[in-house]
Amino acid sequence: MTAAPNPSTSAQSATPATIGWQAADGSAQQATWHSERGVAPPRRVQRADDTLPADTAYRLACEGTALLWQGDFQNARHLLQALARRADHAPPQRKQRQARQQAGSAVVFPEAFHRHRMAQAQRARTLGAVLIPFEPGWQIPLRRAPDVAEACTEAWGPLAGTRAVASLRELLGAISAHEWRRNGVVIPALARLAPGGGQADPAGGRIHPHYGVFSPVRGEYVDLVGQAPWPGGQPPQRAFDIGTGTGVLAALLARRGAAQVVATDLDPRALACAAGNIARLGVADRVDLQSADLFPPGTADVVVCNPPWLPGRPSSPLEHAVYDEGSRMLLGFLNGLPAHLAPGGEGWLILSDLAEHLGLRSREELLSAIERAGLRVLGRLDARPHHPKASDRDDPLHAARSKEVTSLWRLGAAAQG
Repeated sequence: MTAAPNPSTSAQSATPATIGWQAADGSAQQATWHSERGVAPPRRVQRADDTLPADTAYRLACEGTALLWQGDFQNARHLLQALARRADHAPPQRKQRQARQQAGSAVVFPEAFHRHRMAQAQRARTLGAVLIPFEPGWQIPLRRAPDVAEACTEAWGPLAGTRAVASLRELLGAISAHEWRRNGVVIPALARLAPGGGQADPAGGRIHPHYGVFSPVRGEYVDLVGQAPWPGGQPPQRAFDIGTGTGVLAALLARRGAAQVVATDLDPRALACAAGNIARLGVADRVDLQSADLFPPGTADVVVCNPPWLPGRPSSPLEHAVYDEGSRMLLGFLNGLPAHLAPGGEGWLILSDLAEHLGLRSREELLSAIERAGLRVLGRLDARPHHPKASDRDDPLHAARSKEVTSLWRLGAAAQG
């Protein structure tokens, strides 16, 4: 699963947008505007520092005024935390609604889901109002500012010969991604298999996600690929991993014994991330990375795809790994699969049923799409998620998340006997 490139961000790279504000001496100032979310530069910008009360900052942010920070960097982080507390504070009407729900009133989907997304979008706009200035080389000209040059260059590329402004929230995301990339994420299903097919990887089977590439934190889908039986009971000569992202599933297929794995993606960030992980995990000799929209040429004995699980429009680059607008990737995989299956081969579709519980897609729609594509269901493996939100009763979508099941659908050509 991968985050696709954001067209708005790509356009920005060709012709950088600018942001303007008035300096303390009244002079007009300008800098390059950087937004990975593709957000346009704010029209109203006010300089802000340590003297600005949090309540005033929150009011200005809600009204659409951006706050270009001129004070202590650590105090900017404290202000962002204060804004988050105010944004998350439930007004009386919401508290009453939550009380009714806890008393047994049914949550109506998909209306509750759409309200939640709108609330999250408003929260993101409010918290994105705190802006940080940068000098060339991603240097922050503020007191107690950390050295973020490496993190920003990894995430956003170099900043040479110009000043820039970005939201503090996006900067913290880049710093967090840098830590994830450096430390890696332990994948138990990988750790149990050494590169040569033996047991126990001494490196711990770590995946190192890059900025903008979805991290495999939902381990149940990786475990399903690690458990699924091979067609015919033998490791395949050739397997495809469609939308490889970090390369975690391609590496797992290779470690399970697939002789050759072709992993595809369109996002250059994902391909670079997958290349590093595949080399680090010792399977580069069996995994071929290709830039492709879904399928590479030819056929395979096993074709794996973990598309975004929710039909909907993504609002940021990372959300492309969660939302599949118009079910483009899901339907593209299903409709193209028969032409890319070797005789007796299987397609492994990894999909959560959360969309069904949210009222965004029915089980009947999924089964009809499988049938229309000329496929049949050979079997299914299910797993319950263990992430914190699945058991968080305060989550607005708890009624749906508590019922979620992640499945690996084993699909074959309908003409198979």
